[in-house]
Amino acid sequence: MDKQIQKKELKPDYKRIYNDLIDRKYPEKRGEFKSLLEKDALSVLDVIKLNQKIFGKASHVILNQRHRSYDKKAVLQILDYQKKNKLNNNQVALEFKMSRNTIAKWKKIFL
Repeated sequence: MDKQIQKKELKPDYKRIYNDLIDRKYPEKRGEFKSLLEKDALSVLDVIKLNQKIFGKASHVILNQRHRSYDKKAVLQILDYQKKNKLNNNQVALEFKMSRNTIAKWKKIFL
């Protein structure tokens, strides 16, 4: 009895979520997000940008920070952003609202 188990990556459909959110609550802002929402799939960094543009910078960000997760592609984009803009770990951590130790750990793992 050979059963093949398929691993399917279950991710939320952020594109659909944000389309519905903008249509229902912020229809006047649709033009601002057109370029991001026309992509086939949204990356983690795109979701962060959308969230900041829609809700702004609020005090509840610190509480929600614990629940963020980054895939390998997003981590490499962040590290590439750091290299391209010649930033240190502290500056990147402030930019993306995360721990500088996380950036250092990613550099050890991926670079």
